[in-house]
This record gives sequence, structure tokens and C-alpha cells, in this order.
Amino acid sequence: MPRLFGTDGIRGVANKDLTPDLALALGRAAGSVLAPGGGEIVIGRDTRISGPMLEGALVAGLCSAGVMVRTAGIVPSPAVAFLTIDERARAGGVISASHNPAPDNGIKFFSDAGIKISAGAEEEIEALMAEPPAARPEGTDVGGSEPLAQAVDRYVDHLLGSLEHSLSGLRVVVDCAFGAAWHVGPRAFREAGADVTAINAEADGSRINAGSGSTDLKGLAARVRSEGADLGIAFDGDADRALAVDENGAVIDGDRIIAMLALHMHEQETLDKNIVIATVMANLGFRRALSARGIEVIACPVGDKYVGEAMRDHGAVLGGEQSGHVIFGHHSSTGDGVLTGLKVAELVRTSDRPLSEMAEVFESYPQVLINVQVVKKERLDDARGLWDLVAEIEASLGDKGRILLRASGTEPLVRVMVEAADKETARSTAEDLAAAVERELK
Repeated sequence: MPRLFGTDGIRGVANKDLTPDLALALGRAAGSVLAPGGGEIVIGRDTRISGPMLEGALVAGLCSAGVMVRTAGIVPSPAVAFLTIDERARAGGVISASHNPAPDNGIKFFSDAGIKISAGAEEEIEALMAEPPAARPEGTDVGGSEPLAQAVDRYVDHLLGSLEHSLSGLRVVVDCAFGAAWHVGPRAFREAGADVTAINAEADGSRINAGSGSTDLKGLAARVRSEGADLGIAFDGDADRALAVDENGAVIDGDRIIAMLALHMHEQETLDKNIVIATVMANLGFRRALSARGIEVIACPVGDKYVGEAMRDHGAVLGGEQSGHVIFGHHSSTGDGVLTGLKVAELVRTSDRPLSEMAEVFESYPQVLINVQVVKKERLDDARGLWDLVAEIEASLGDKGRILLRASGTEPLVRVMVEAADKETARSTAEDLAAAVERELK
């Protein structure tokens, strides 16, 4: 059986790649591995049309393994992580394809500590799925399922408890991407005191991420300007990440969000060990600016799972990705878009400067990212001619640029990223490399 788990669980086109049969088998195996002998597992999902179908199959598989399932309904992924801890459950599961288009769906699991399960646990689950069916619980040992009481209320209370100041007087536009935060996001900001305009805030899974949310910020930027708002916050489909736009509609990416928060925490002496975790995608300007202020930036592979692992290894309390996954170690075990948005809004509310000024914490190196669709992304590591070309270009860039080539963990893509001292060099180099990738891996 080919490997099922990628960098963020299992994903594919619902009812084609990710079928109810697969979800049933996955639930049975995951229940046996994550909750051997029974116990509780919390399950949540986003708004996708295929969500109830896959939820039914996954829950059936878990019950077949003797698990008691608590269903949280439509909630952000980080809400499941929080509720898993709050319930003292043995694990949590999320049915979502995050920022992927509406036909896709996915399944990922959290441990009892609210963190993405380890590669070892994933391998154990896959191995069990490939084995002949074992004896199953019977009678009173069969699992059951019931709704998790006050799931949304508990999560919102948790979010509000992370704030030290009211957002009263702040005007915020929130783009919910027709996804998991369609209700929770606007509610949390309103209960924090903000004047909120919510857009794309319907539980319409047929439009999840389509021209909205953190994957398309144009609509949010226009609405912030027309409303005269102080800032805008955009979530992705499962709301585990967020990006911002300032009062002028300019995009504030994850690097700038993390840098602003890191400097604030450094000033408040709450940035433990003065360490920030960032992925290899983080801009060179970001790294150099924080270093110049006495904050060490430690790099890790792309994926908030790896950010979380590095934070635990190094004792860091802040880390994240350029894409908007941010982990606040004092408040959350995983990337949380609503929490990130609230923290950015709190920073604006307590400052005498607009977000546009606060975001000028570093000068970005021009960075160009091209996604190349390929047939066999797994051949990337062995494409010697391609890596020879990368080495040659890196030598010519010296310390004024860098190159990153990596296969996507969730899609049939190779991502080509180039940074350079000027935009034209970055773009032409990225285009040349993208063409080389296409030739080598077609």
C-alpha cells in the first residue's frame, strides 16, 4: 500500500482518493493505535460537502475499535487540539483539507497533548490498515458517539483568555473563507470588544477557499479600505492559519506577523530564551532583523508540525510559517488562525501606531515562489542534474540570495523558491529553475 500520510495527514479528492471505505479502515486502525483498549477521541470538521460522509465513516471505524467519539461539529482544527486537551481525551481527529479546493478533503490526528501525531504513529496506523482484520470488540466493548457539549463556547472562552486587553474601539474585517471559522472567528472578535465586519462567513463548503480567505486576499483588502477598518484578518479553510492586511489593504504575511509579535514579546520579556522558530521558507530579511535585535531564529522544515517539534526541542514559545501558521506556546499546542488574528489585533489596539508602520520591522529580500506541477515529485531527491544546477546558481548568488526546492507534502507539486538582492534576478532565476524541474520530472 502506498504511503497515505503526508505532511498534514491524509488528503485527496473526496470520494475518489479519500473514500468512505478508506476513512472506515483508517478510523478502525487509528482507534487501535491512538486509544488502545478504548477511551475518548474528539472529532471535528470543516464545512466541506464531503465532511459528513467522511465523518460518518471515520466515526464508525473508531467505534469499531472500541472508542467513544465526541463530535465537536464544524470547528477550526486548533479547536479540536484544544478540546482534546480540555477533555483529557486520548486523541483528536480533524476532517479537513485546509487551504485545498472544495472537492478535496483530508483527515489528520492530534495526540492527547494536542499536537500532530508522530511519523511513527502514522506508520503504525498504516501498517495496521494493511493487515488482515483482527478480532473486534463486541457487546458493551463496542464504542459509541455523541456530540461534545458546548464545544464552541469552550473554545471561544479559551481564545478570549489569551488576551490581556480588550479590542474595544478597533474596527476589524474578518474573512472566514466559507470555512471552519465561519461562526467562531467573528464571534471571538466581537466578544473581545472589536467592531467586526465579517465576509465569506457562511457555512458553504462548496465555496471553501474559493476567491477568499488567506489564499486570496484581494477581497479582504478592498473591504478594509472601503470600511475604513484598522486591519483585516483572513483564515484558511480549517482556520489553523491567518494572514492580515493593514489599514491601507497591504498584505502582512506570516513572517511579518511573527516578527512583530516576537519583538513585542521580547520587549515584554515573555519571549522565553529569546528564540523564534521559523521554517526554511522564512525571508532572509526576517532572519537578519530579528538576529540584529538579539533574537535567535532557528530554522526547521516546512509545516507547522515541524515548527511545533522544534519549539518543544528548543524550549521556544513562538514559532510559525510565512503562510500564516503561528504557534503561541503560552496559549496553544498547534497553529491557530483565530488566536493569531486576535493577537495581531491586540497589538494594534495597544499601540499608538497603525499596523502599516508596525509591520515595517524588516526589509524583505525579493522572494519568488513558483509551484511546478509534476508527475513524479518523489524523483526530486535523485534528480542529480537539477541539483547540480541549483549548486551552480547558489554559488553565483553568494550570501545575497538563496534557493529552496521541495516537493509539496499534500499536492503533486514541486515548489521553487528563490530569494535575491533584486526582484528581476529572483524572478528570472526562479523561472529558469521551474523550467528545469518541469523537464526533469515530467
